[in-house]
Amino acid sequence: MGKWTIPSALILLCLLSLLSDQGRKLQANAKEGAVDPPKVEDNIGAVPHGLQTDSDVVKRESDSISSRSLRNNAEKFEFQAEVSRLMDIIINSLYSNKDIFLRELISNASDALDKIRFLSLTDKEVLGEGDTSKLEIQIKLDKEKKMLSLRDRGIGMTKEDLIKNLGTIAKSGTSAFVEKMQSTGDLNLIGQFGVGFYSVYLVADYVEVISKHNDDKQYVWESKADGAFAISEDTWNEPLGRGTEIRLHLRDEAQEYLEESKLKELVKKYSEFINFPIYIWASKEVDVEVPADEDESSDEESSDRTSSEEGEDEADKSEDEDTEKKKTVKETTYEWERLNDVKAIWLRSPKDVTNEEYVKFYHSLTKDFSDEKPMAWSHFTAEGDVEFKAVLFVPPKAPHNLYQSYYNSNKSNLKLYVRRVFISDEFDELLPKFLSFLMGLVDSDTLPLNVSREMLQAHSSLKTIKKKLVRKALDMIRRIADEDPDEFSGKDEKDVEKSGDEDEKKGQYTKFWNEYGKSIKLGIIEDATNRNRLAKLLRFESTKSDGKLTSLDQYISRMKSGQKDIFYITGISKEQLEKSPFLERLKKKNYEVIFFTDPVDEYLMQYLMDYEGKQFQNVSKDGLKIGKDSKSRELKDSFKELTKWWKGTLKTEDVDEVKISNRLDNTPCVVVTSKFGWSANMERLMQAQTLTDASKQAYMRGKRILEINTRHPIIKELRERVVKDPEDEGVKQTAQLIYQTALMESGFILSDPKDFASRIYSSVKSSLNISPDATIEEEDDVEETETEPETKAGKDGADAESSGLKDEL
Repeated sequence: MGKWTIPSALILLCLLSLLSDQGRKLQANAKEGAVDPPKVEDNIGAVPHGLQTDSDVVKRESDSISSRSLRNNAEKFEFQAEVSRLMDIIINSLYSNKDIFLRELISNASDALDKIRFLSLTDKEVLGEGDTSKLEIQIKLDKEKKMLSLRDRGIGMTKEDLIKNLGTIAKSGTSAFVEKMQSTGDLNLIGQFGVGFYSVYLVADYVEVISKHNDDKQYVWESKADGAFAISEDTWNEPLGRGTEIRLHLRDEAQEYLEESKLKELVKKYSEFINFPIYIWASKEVDVEVPADEDESSDEESSDRTSSEEGEDEADKSEDEDTEKKKTVKETTYEWERLNDVKAIWLRSPKDVTNEEYVKFYHSLTKDFSDEKPMAWSHFTAEGDVEFKAVLFVPPKAPHNLYQSYYNSNKSNLKLYVRRVFISDEFDELLPKFLSFLMGLVDSDTLPLNVSREMLQAHSSLKTIKKKLVRKALDMIRRIADEDPDEFSGKDEKDVEKSGDEDEKKGQYTKFWNEYGKSIKLGIIEDATNRNRLAKLLRFESTKSDGKLTSLDQYISRMKSGQKDIFYITGISKEQLEKSPFLERLKKKNYEVIFFTDPVDEYLMQYLMDYEGKQFQNVSKDGLKIGKDSKSRELKDSFKELTKWWKGTLKTEDVDEVKISNRLDNTPCVVVTSKFGWSANMERLMQAQTLTDASKQAYMRGKRILEINTRHPIIKELRERVVKDPEDEGVKQTAQLIYQTALMESGFILSDPKDFASRIYSSVKSSLNISPDATIEEEDDVEETETEPETKAGKDGADAESSGLKDEL
């Protein structure tokens, strides 16, 4: 077979020569324009430079990038003042966490992908075909140009969208973010205020946003963060098909973000639970067999050849030569590597999910990347007529504007998915308003996909979902209290031991109550079905709580034998209420009284009438019963003349009755209101309303009742004076003054403060033995002289100061 070796080699050389000539002809044709260069979308991912354009485009782009100047033919715009203010804060945040820019871009990309996927439920054509239909996020690096690019195939932006979304932002969002920055200095929370895009200027000094919407042409938005941006139609980059690509030209001090390992670490940390695939164009070393050098192979052959080998079969010899002429070398290749392959957490069994995964998922879901963990979470599956999976979280802190527009806002923190497809986070029907602070998501398999949001919101299944969510949410909040060691007073030690990690759980419910207690109270007002369950979550201070929060169950456990009512009092502060005359007899007899100091408490107690068979009693209202009535008929008869006379004296004060009190110990008298009317505290709150109607308030104001302490020396002396001379004007003036003092001490606002002050001064005169007819000494009149005109220098100085102030304004 050796005779065929030389001819075979010649034939092989001829074929290689022909192939080489053909290759040169193809290159020549390409230069002459006969063959179009391959487009990016034709073979993206197949070559290391899949996202780069042809050489002509590279040349055109290099001029703009190198000079960092906005394109001459672009339409120029000025940033909104709020945006410029925001960007100044971001750019000058030298010591902030710059890593957050990537998570904000990925989060925005995910939102864009959610929007196009939702539109595709009713119109499949919006997704397009081929690679354009792939809902994914791609990250790519270019170390030579110091450029980091991130691309999504989401809904994209029109020209108007680019101007509106990247040039202006809601003033309220900016103000809230700036206020938060000034109070905490935490730039990490930027994503919660809808201004996350601008975090790119933490690392970049020049940014390009290329975007294509189905309803518009492809445009480029660019800015150097110098107060202006430009938009131009994109005729030089490769067509995106649909979606957005953001190119960050990194600052010199941000070159660490050109390392694959750094980006992988950030995606793993912040965006692991994003619902769309995130890919990075990653390098990889592989072993490749290549032909060995001819010189090396010939030397090896000559040294290894022996006389015995020359007689072997020529075919075997040729096979040995082929193997000897190949070697293995390391070669760098590129491919798309997926960074987030974690299954959606709510689809997994709760027992398979660790606490760390729940915390990371919460941070990803809420865009809150502070170090604080959520207070609690609930992960469950509901079965039956409506099947769904849900994860609920209690955030560690209440939003800054939780109660500012409580009844006017439709903001919901719950995301709705249908069969893993994101539908909306604006369904206020999923949770009642008082639970709107909860974060989480619901994924239903039974709700219809291909309907509008309005039709879905009216779907009957949502009521069933809402009912189950509320029950699970209240169970989750109750669990915070059950696991808190501070809540175990009066329980067995065995129960305390079962609570788990005491150090971590200690004080958690107090923290929850301080953040969201008002929401529980609003729930008692709004949700009659769950009123009793919510009442168990109610916390307050009392005369026996020693400065700590206590519950209604704990109050009942401390009630005296024979006590039928739960006593409470409302007012401005605990310190003020502790000194209230209404508590004197109750404290003396060792009854516990609840302090309600929140303005919403007045409304709360109009709905919370009873608890566990016990009625609530406001100790500042009529009808208070403390044990057995000790007032004898003889005592009432002995003061009957005084009470009748005093009521007549106060007829202009709208006093309904004067009677003997059973609640006083050291105070001569107090003013109480009728059982079902407004309390003094409620009157004060209603008068403080901006749009109050005084004429209508008169119907709701409780009837005033003066209660007197028959054991007090002032009351005893007054009775004797009245018996002696009921028409004595001095006694009448004293009775009037005592009533006004009691009125003020009982928490009411005096209708005529001037009259009260005059009576006090008259009393002071009497105590100082000053004649009531004593007059005030006349003031000596002094003629006013005209002031000297201003000196010229002084006037000029004042004018200059005024001018400077005008310029400043």
